[in-house]
Amino acid sequence: MSRSLLREVKRALLIILGSSILAFGVILFLAPNRIATGGTPGMAILLHSVIKQPIGVLMLAINLPLLLLGGKVLGRAFALRTVAAVLLTSFWIDLFGEILRLGALSNDTLLATLYGGICVGVGIGLILHAEASAGGSTIIARMVAQHSRIKTGQVIFAIDLAVILTAGLVFHSIEPALWSLISIYVTSKCIDMILTGAVTEKVVHIASRRPEELSRQIIEQLGPHGTILRGTGLDRDEEKTLIFVTVDARRIALLRDIIRQSDPEAFMVVMDAAEMLGRGHGA
Repeated sequence: MSRSLLREVKRALLIILGSSILAFGVILFLAPNRIATGGTPGMAILLHSVIKQPIGVLMLAINLPLLLLGGKVLGRAFALRTVAAVLLTSFWIDLFGEILRLGALSNDTLLATLYGGICVGVGIGLILHAEASAGGSTIIARMVAQHSRIKTGQVIFAIDLAVILTAGLVFHSIEPALWSLISIYVTSKCIDMILTGAVTEKVVHIASRRPEELSRQIIEQLGPHGTILRGTGLDRDEEKTLIFVTVDARRIALLRDIIRQSDPEAFMVVMDAAEMLGRGHGA
């Protein structure tokens, strides 16, 4: 079996798994507790509350016109995988909700919000990892971004905000809208974790006047991986040396002690490493 065929088989399995997990989140947690999520699943939940049609059918009705309009924007391969993801998600949702008649796993609003958001986030994350989309807001966002200066993320945020505000109107209460906001936040965090992995390393930039001593201590106590960058200050009169290292979050305190002992006047900036590849990290 060729590598390209293996990749497509892996993508297909991810789409099947992701769409089923997304459907579980919608049917077992969110919809029964009147909690919306972002994008077309959230739109379908709200429409279901108004016109009482199956959520999967409504998702399909929302997504198919968008797929027809946005096929050129998505590209052929991505569009085909997205169609498969949309069809499977709609199928799983109506299988669980309309045919198997699965009920809510929890009627506690907090638990339903958190676990529903996790399921939807993991499901969408797996679908995106398979280089596909769950449809809806992603398609609209790409179309708008292509024909304007508005960024894709801004369009998705606006759509999710509209879903949240509509939830308050449909359910005649501000509380479902607030719970929906929490659900969307949890979903976004889970998507990020699926796409970038649970990276525990921190990126550290250190501006020091004693780079040789500081580098030696870092190598001895933390390891040899790092980079020294040389440059000037903004006024161009002062030469500066910047040490760039990645450190496990649990060892930041040790690095701080090394800097205090080697160069108390050094300037340190610590940032999260969103994704890492190479040297044993990533695939």
